[in-house]
Amino acid sequence: MTAVRPAPAIPARRTTHAGTAERSEAAARPGAAAPATRLLLTCLVAATPVFGFVSLAQVFTRQGFDLLRHPLSMLSTGELGWIQITNFLVSGALTIAGATGLRRVMRGTPGGTWAPRLLLVNGVMLAVAGVFVMDPGDGFPAGTPLGQPTAMSWHAMAHMAAGSVAFTALIAACFVLGRHFSRAGRTGFAVASRVSGAALLLGNGWAMSGGRAGSLTLCVGVLVAMAWAGVAAADRLAALRRAA
Repeated sequence: MTAVRPAPAIPARRTTHAGTAERSEAAARPGAAAPATRLLLTCLVAATPVFGFVSLAQVFTRQGFDLLRHPLSMLSTGELGWIQITNFLVSGALTIAGATGLRRVMRGTPGGTWAPRLLLVNGVMLAVAGVFVMDPGDGFPAGTPLGQPTAMSWHAMAHMAAGSVAFTALIAACFVLGRHFSRAGRTGFAVASRVSGAALLLGNGWAMSGGRAGSLTLCVGVLVAMAWAGVAAADRLAALRRAA
């Protein structure tokens, strides 16, 4: 009798691309591919265009505003201040929603706990910064005396505190996302994450030190870091669509 030789075992198919493996795992998590999760991630993608467009439109249209001297937060003052106040509240809400969606798709991955948490803090503090407005000063709104106010109101101090926490959380989130992408083998995304966090860190530091055009460097840093959070959310959205 001739012995029947068993057929050779077929090795399990492995994913050679670390990013693809990570995206597949994310899509397999409970609730990760739900339409609600996609909507939440879309909110984070939209946060930067909304905040940036509304802010910059006012920069170029509101009389007396100079981005080289005035931070975007000063747009919350004056008769049209309600526009920027609403912008802070809406952008904060979009970031909070996006952080919730990011938590669903990043759960169990390196940085999957702290990146969403930090973005959640950033969103909450953006909203708080909208509730408590800065004082008029240095020629804005138009007609305000030049120079900084001699005293700071309680709501201006609350705004500054909220802004500081928001910036710190966003900077940290970018560096945590850098670790997340680095562990996933996505070097380009990891570098971009860290560069984005560094842009806000340096921009905020320059503005706080009273450096020339500090308001402009802070504006650039904020928009770059916010935009990168949106890119991270867009990357998760694309992964969910490919896995569907």
